[in-house]
Amino acid sequence: MFDKVLIANRGEIAIRIIHTCKRMGIHTVGVYSDADCHSPHRRIADEAVYIGGSGIQESYLNEERIISAALATGCRAVHPGYGFLSENARFARKVEAAGLIFVGPPAGVISIMSDKIAAKDLAIKAGIPVIPGCTDTLKDEDEALALAESIGYPVVLKPATGSGGKGISIVHEPAEMEFAIAASRRETRKVFGNSRIFMERFVEQSHLVDIQILADSFGNVVHLGERECLVQQQYKKIIAESPSPAVSVELRQHMGEAACNLARKAGYVNAGTVEFMVDAQEKFYFLEINNSLSVEHTVTELLTGLDLVELQFQIACGNPLPSLCTKAILDGSVIEAHVCAEIPRRNFIASTGIITTYAEPAGNEIRIDSGVKTGSIIDACHDSLLSKIICQGKDREAARSTLEEALNNYQIDGIVTNIDFINSLLCHPEFVKGNYTAGFIERYFKL
Repeated sequence: MFDKVLIANRGEIAIRIIHTCKRMGIHTVGVYSDADCHSPHRRIADEAVYIGGSGIQESYLNEERIISAALATGCRAVHPGYGFLSENARFARKVEAAGLIFVGPPAGVISIMSDKIAAKDLAIKAGIPVIPGCTDTLKDEDEALALAESIGYPVVLKPATGSGGKGISIVHEPAEMEFAIAASRRETRKVFGNSRIFMERFVEQSHLVDIQILADSFGNVVHLGERECLVQQQYKKIIAESPSPAVSVELRQHMGEAACNLARKAGYVNAGTVEFMVDAQEKFYFLEINNSLSVEHTVTELLTGLDLVELQFQIACGNPLPSLCTKAILDGSVIEAHVCAEIPRRNFIASTGIITTYAEPAGNEIRIDSGVKTGSIIDACHDSLLSKIICQGKDREAARSTLEEALNNYQIDGIVTNIDFINSLLCHPEFVKGNYTAGFIERYFKL
């Protein structure tokens, strides 16, 4: 096991990784920008290196400064967390070229699987169902109209690279196509640096189901069940749970096998998430693979008792998957909520300011992964996620009610958060029954 690692991230995920490192006896080096001079992740790391200004392009996306910081502090590995550079093949190659270990999949795998069209083609070769659509990027409006006519409306336009819901447009009829293509290309170019988009049929009344996988360099691949991540606002996940109310034992087995087969086909190594769409007839379709630790990995950890970050480190050191991974038992039910600095009544715009009071709820069945404290400055430079609150119960209702109560006892003053909005979601009759599909928020909540 390496003795020193640089964590190329910030906030709650940096702190979460540091906790595992401390337990394993690994020395940690954090990085921080002007905006994060007083952030908790800088304080709890064993060392911290300044990497640039408040903007993420000059700090957390600055590949050279991050690698230089790792080398200057004598690190042997770089853990990218999620987001930022975690799924950047170029960065992974640079880390490896510098003689460091990248705690994640090989750069070549990231390169292929980060391209949604290439990943879709690989899924087809692996015999996994995919949503009907194009097998290449769209050239122009005429091609888009012809393809939409052949697969049937509504259709969805998606960026060929990237994630997070950016650049997605749903088209219900031909008259909307011109505007949708322009909007999708514009945002895709702005966020991902290119304008490559493709088209798929839009599956209504669907569920978004993630399968957590782990793979080592010896060809061993396991899955750790699913996470339902459908409750989203503007394609941003708000609530995740496991097991999914929409997944039967048989369906879980089939999706798990498909996810493992895809990982083997791709030569995948380390932790990852394979996303599937499940329709009203319980047919599943491959969507994409996330080549990093997921935001919602905490749901799987609480359900299985495994530490996925520790397993990432073990795999990155060249160790085989331990037998406890294949024997993991999915026990009870877990629901997670993402607490964000947002103003729901104003279209979820970011809320900024200083946190004047911060008090977390406590309990044996409550876990909170937080990146803030009293006095934390919340700005508009970074993602609005403040913390994740994850609750476990013997069944779904027990987990849901525990989460509801925990949110009622979560005090964050000085900024506006989405806590009340989350509770309104949790208490909606359709959510309580587990009877929700895509568009749940748009269908039942007028903001």
